[in-house]
Amino acid sequence: MRRSGTRGARRRELEWLAASALLAVTSGCSSGNPAGAPAPGNPAAAELPYASAVVSFEPGDEAGFGEDAFPDVVLGPPHGGGEQAGSLDVLSLGKGGSIVLGFEPYAIVDGAGADFVVFENAFWPGGDPTAVFAEPGEVSVSEDGEEWRAFPCDAKGDGAGHFTGCAGITPTEKYDAKSLLPLEPALSGGDAFDLADLGLTRVRFVKIRDRSNAGATPTAGFDLDAIGIATAERSDEEP
Repeated sequence: MRRSGTRGARRRELEWLAASALLAVTSGCSSGNPAGAPAPGNPAAAELPYASAVVSFEPGDEAGFGEDAFPDVVLGPPHGGGEQAGSLDVLSLGKGGSIVLGFEPYAIVDGAGADFVVFENAFWPGGDPTAVFAEPGEVSVSEDGEEWRAFPCDAKGDGAGHFTGCAGITPTEKYDAKSLLPLEPALSGGDAFDLADLGLTRVRFVKIRDRSNAGATPTAGFDLDAIGIATAERSDEEP
């Protein structure tokens, strides 16, 4: 885990450790799918334009938090706590860990402005965005799940709360996912991405890779809450 300021780091570490003690965390995925194997989709999650299935999960070192609720913990809308409260409804990827999610029956298409949003549990201690508790993650996208394009991610940051191109930086707000359609990053929070920045028009998969390389067992690395689509196209509809 990483933050650009100095206040509150120990407090949040203790809060994570206390919360994790209440969970039965294992070294593998307790859903019955071995780490890295495809996990079944969640029909309920597919009702809204959010991630509906885990294609693969490769946990890094010192992962484990959230695996008792895997894969549902990363499917469907996020559970934001606002600017000063990070959610515990997350999956810790571990140091250098990665995860790939699909969105059937939706695809992400290039539209005006942001096309999809990645939700982590970043927060602003004392309401100060320059002191953000950030766990940067690199975001890649693919149409076929084989060829990937990554958004450039400045995981070191500038020391003032900015980690250009990374996910895991902007707090997730509390909002009604059924009412906020299409998804609006200004109201939902989270980190927004535009396919036009990569010269792409359509993708079906998103990969998150931890770039923080920080934290302790079992909460190390990027903590994924959800991924939502702002400009969605149903893949099961006739053109």
